[in-house]
Parts: sequence; C-alpha cells; structure tokens
Amino acid sequence: MLYTLLRPVLAQFDAEKAHRLAIIGLKAWPLGGTDRCDGPLSTTVAGLDFPNPLGIAAGFDKDAEVPDALLGVGFGFAEVGSITPLPQPGNPKPRLFRLDEDRGVINRMGFNNSGAEAAITRLARRNGRPGVVGINIGANKDSVDRIADYATMARLMAPLASYLAVNISSPNTPGLRALQDESALTGLLDAVLDARGPGGPPVFLKVAPDLEPSDIDAIARIAIDKRLGALIVSNTTISRPPLRSSNADEVGGLSGTPLRDLAQQRLRDFRAATGGAMPLVGVGGIATADEAWARIRAGASLVQLYSAMAYDGPGIARTITRGLERLMKRDGFATIADAVGSE
Repeated sequence: MLYTLLRPVLAQFDAEKAHRLAIIGLKAWPLGGTDRCDGPLSTTVAGLDFPNPLGIAAGFDKDAEVPDALLGVGFGFAEVGSITPLPQPGNPKPRLFRLDEDRGVINRMGFNNSGAEAAITRLARRNGRPGVVGINIGANKDSVDRIADYATMARLMAPLASYLAVNISSPNTPGLRALQDESALTGLLDAVLDARGPGGPPVFLKVAPDLEPSDIDAIARIAIDKRLGALIVSNTTISRPPLRSSNADEVGGLSGTPLRDLAQQRLRDFRAATGGAMPLVGVGGIATADEAWARIRAGASLVQLYSAMAYDGPGIARTITRGLERLMKRDGFATIADAVGSE
C-alpha cells in the first residue's frame, strides 16, 4: 500500500535516482533474515538451507548495502553485486531506463560499484546474522587479465559469502560474454574454484539467455564436470521482442516482462541439457506467484526477480511467497523440491 502511494513520486525521478532512493529507504527497514527453514516453502539447494525459494537478483544491491533489509521484506535469499576488485564508475549516464508500457527495464550500467574493499567492510559487519547472502563477482572493465580478477574476487569474498555467483553474462562489459566459450569457461572456473579454497562456499554460474544450443550443451557439461552449486538462468538479453515504450531503442540489457518467455525457454533448455543433475535458479521476467511457480515447475530449484521491484515495490516478496504456498497446496506438492521440473 505504501509503495503504491510513493510510486508516482518516484516516477518523477530518472530510473537511477529512483533506485538510489529505494536503497536509502531500505536502509531504514528493520533487519530480517532467519535461520529457521522449517516452513512449507523451505528448501535446500547446493547444501544451503533457504526459508523460501524467492531471491532478489544481483544488480539491485550492487554494493551490499541492504542485504539484511531485503531478507527482512520477505526474500528467502539476497544476491549482492556485481562487485569488482577495484571501484569503477560504470558507463556514462543515463544508463537505466524504465519501459513502463512493457513493464520492462533496459540497463547499460557497466558493473558500477565501489569495489571489493568497500564491500568487504559492509559484509563483515553482518557476520553472524542469519540468512543466505550470495555475492555476485565480476571483472573490471579495463582489466588486462579478467580471469585473475575473478580469482581475486573468489578469494576475497569466499569467507563472507553463502555462495559465489560468477557473472560472465552481462552484455554491458565489452568482451565479457566471450568467457562463456568452452575453453575460456573451463579456465575461468578452475581459477575461481582454486581461489575459493577447500571448504569454501558453492559456486553458481550466471549465464546469458542469448545462447546457441551448442553453447548450452557445453556450459551444462562443464558445470556438471566442475560440480558447480547451480546455474543461474538467465541474465538480461540483447535481443528485442516487440516493445511499446519510447525507450525501446536504448542500448543495453533488457529485463522484466519482455524477457519472461525467453528466460523460461532457456531454463527448460538447461534443464534438458543437464538432465536434472544440476540445480537451476530461474530469473528473468518473474513478477507474480504464477510466474515463479511456472519457473519452478519448469526446473528451477530457486527463483529470483529484480525489475518487478521497480513496478511493485518490496511488498512483492511476501505477495509471491504467499501465492507460492497457495499454488503448492493447490497442486498437491508437499515441498518445493517435489515440484521442481514437474511440468
């Protein structure tokens, strides 16, 4: 209700300023998170216990400023970042655009963040608090050795992360998606897994939706071989379905409702390619409990959202989780795990 009243005010600001105001507002929110995972939506993925399967995707809390507040509004886990070794300003502004008529967003942020040192300081303060907080790691745009950047981030963030998410699928850092190629990906994951150290957190890999079938098969094979914790399917798309918004021609990654069908199909593709042997995190265009449930039925052990927060506010987390309870009961499933891949 409060967000419904505030949204017309936020709409007067450009998208990036409105996002900043949302972060400031969440800083005043009571801290949440729980170590109780015995409710009807609780599930275990990659050895981690989640109170519910709905998470906030990377990109919302780039600098790890409000993970506990996000848990407090009802998300089952929070993924912060992407964080790079050194601070970087990202691409020139404006770089974040609402597509209101399409309930979408286009961004070309470019991994803007305050760097590893600032994130470590913030994340160290939450040590001992309950809740699953993943850390999404990236490479600096001007790095001469991007694999070394990922290894550095894995080493620095492993002690603070519930899981590490390796982001090689952003379209806004030139050349980054080339790391999804088979030989490059193998070298990258070897470096990250080695830097993480024995007994470190599970490693998730975030992939693009703009992949050829051969790429999907190769990534699935490597992920299983390297015993990754999960695949996150998927990042924003550089494709453009029919759009109505005046911002439709902006350059960058498209997310929100226009991404939904493509992301759903890529999830099915990865479910088939992995044969159900690898947990999947479904993300892209999820804004309702029905859409989250469809992603779970298609093979997602967990789901994430981000763009829908811009349209529906933080209350969306509890709206969706309440809806998931209803849908699980309606369809006769005792646990979320039982429903995964059941379509």
